[in-house]
Amino acid sequence: MKYEFFKLEIDKNIAHLSFNRPEKANALHAKAWEEMEQIFTQLHQQEEVRVIVLSGEGKHFCAGIDLELLMSLQSFNQIKGEGRKREALRGFIKKLQAPINAIENCRKPVVTAIHNGCIGGGVDIAAACDMRFCTDDAYFTIKEIDMGMVADLGTLQRLPKIIAPGMVAEMAYTGRKVFGPEAARIGLVNKTYENKEALMAGVMELATTISEKSPLSIRGTKEILLHSRDHSVADGLEYMATWNAATILSDDLLEAFQAKMEGRKGVFKN
Repeated sequence: MKYEFFKLEIDKNIAHLSFNRPEKANALHAKAWEEMEQIFTQLHQQEEVRVIVLSGEGKHFCAGIDLELLMSLQSFNQIKGEGRKREALRGFIKKLQAPINAIENCRKPVVTAIHNGCIGGGVDIAAACDMRFCTDDAYFTIKEIDMGMVADLGTLQRLPKIIAPGMVAEMAYTGRKVFGPEAARIGLVNKTYENKEALMAGVMELATTISEKSPLSIRGTKEILLHSRDHSVADGLEYMATWNAATILSDDLLEAFQAKMEGRKGVFKN
């Protein structure tokens, strides 16, 4: 499918998705926000897709929410009755959270390649991905604090599970830019690259490696990693035992063993 504000290419089991509003620094307005949820829902279900690479066209990765969309908040003041006004506003916020939740809930690993600005909502999006890579000159900023807001789309919930809570607090309270080398040092990204070309080459190589693994095992690994993040070790082991009891006796297991014995790469069905 073709989208208006995203580029989507699928080749050799890899979906390469790019923000495509370069004239707006890839800031996402209402329509783009809706498209993002549609795309990740589609990719979640699309069997031929085994891994997703997320990047941005133009100068920046993503400048977050378009200011026009933020200004639309004023329209809620026209709703009569404080209870109904707050109920509608809560629904609006949850609607904006949904596309980012769709990234995390997608059963395929999402690897994001970040260059230059990753701002505000862009950080929310990056935090929902499984892995983050960036250029040396990329920067991350929780910009909401400079707009008189509390970041409300997942940054404050997901980042403390990725980097030290004190560093999250520093970023959230100050809105300062964290550039690529520091982002790698604190664990916000896996690795940095000199420029975007090197970044994309490295990320696509990683995506190719993932795409060649058992898709059943990759999907299961993502499920278990997310469950383990939010549960105790005991709960995680209990869930793990049930998961593997349901999936371990698969064709993929047999193919992996046969491939190893024959000295070749395994070839797995979607």
